[in-house]
Amino acid sequence: MERKCLFVSFLTLSCSLASCVAHQEVVLTNRSSVALTDKAITLTRNQLRNVPAATAFPLLLGQNGDTIASQLDDLDGNNQWDELFFVTNLPANGKQTVRLAWVDAKPQYTPRTSVKFGKRTSQHTPVQPRTSDTLWANQLPKSPGYGYQPYQTDGPMWENDKVGFRHYFDGRNAKDLFGKRVSYMSPEMVGLSATGAVEDNYHVMQDWGRDIMAVGNSAGIGGLALMIGNEFYRLGILPNDSVNNVESSSFRILTEGPVRSKMELVHRNFKPDGTGRTYTIKEQPAIWPGMYAYQNTAAISGLKGDEFLLIGMNNLDRTFPLQEIHVDDQWTVLLTHDRETYNKEWILGLALIVPRSTYQGYTEAPTSGRLAQGYFAKMKPRDNQPITYYAVGGWELSNEAFKDAASFRQYVVDLARQLTADVEVQVK
Repeated sequence: MERKCLFVSFLTLSCSLASCVAHQEVVLTNRSSVALTDKAITLTRNQLRNVPAATAFPLLLGQNGDTIASQLDDLDGNNQWDELFFVTNLPANGKQTVRLAWVDAKPQYTPRTSVKFGKRTSQHTPVQPRTSDTLWANQLPKSPGYGYQPYQTDGPMWENDKVGFRHYFDGRNAKDLFGKRVSYMSPEMVGLSATGAVEDNYHVMQDWGRDIMAVGNSAGIGGLALMIGNEFYRLGILPNDSVNNVESSSFRILTEGPVRSKMELVHRNFKPDGTGRTYTIKEQPAIWPGMYAYQNTAAISGLKGDEFLLIGMNNLDRTFPLQEIHVDDQWTVLLTHDRETYNKEWILGLALIVPRSTYQGYTEAPTSGRLAQGYFAKMKPRDNQPITYYAVGGWELSNEAFKDAASFRQYVVDLARQLTADVEVQVK
């Protein structure tokens, strides 16, 4: 095994890489005819040999000697990393060789993903950052004895260099969208006053962007609901409710790093109103750089066989008819292109990219009611089996091309093909 000391100096590195251990090569082969940009690459711990026993950090060098930002993720919580994750560009039908070395000082990279989550324990105490929390059925903002919003931005916010999202963890369980005008991460104080109080300061334009999407009583973009027979059932409550139909919802950050952030939400003992049934729904939103989208993986347990898991996209502006697009053999896209923004001020293209293997068509919620003004992809789930999909939001001020419906549609179709593209990974 060849051993070297690498003395490198890159603008992206702020630490001194004084020593390193044996390096190896990772050969990436793009088997598709699609040129790939910020393609997500995952190496499991078992794929790598001679992983240092002591604390060490990966340093990835491209063929031109450039540093590729990466991170180690412990996704199962056993205090040992499971995956090495990075994104890279690959030409169509092309190949890239990446050199991996282990160094004793953690390289510092410009963050291209982020998660914000904070909570206050009373109406008069400041919000503190958290990595996890549990919301119980009697702890809603309108529950007796509460009467305040405990969460920064109503729940977790996650973003990359293109777009941001948030989950209403206060019982509503819809998913909202932040439009971004910059590639850097939004300030940590979004949703907070100077004294750390919860404050709605993100519905006005800032240098970085703002909350732009009107959610109403929909499930938002990529939010979940349930259909039993022909009836719609909301996962959770509306803002003025004091009683939840979910016994508890738990949240935890699985990883937050420069190139991937991933969370977990578990909704236990969801009892759709009037059905006498009980379900548990688990979801794992994740985001990495380069796409105007996030990935979610959802699973439901307690199924009786007559249910559809619904994946939503709001439809408060009914100008643009829903488009259903089949992309190759793997994905179906549901897409709109209209003014799903506050006061219908801007164009916001929305899309879902869902697997064709479980897709059973789409449906539209009523125009009013507890679950309303939304389109839904109808997915046929198997008990406790994951379904992975993507939710897309293209704001005209993030990318001028999104003003044009055909351009937004082409972007989403191209993204689906990027996601499909197979990259062969060989570790030498």
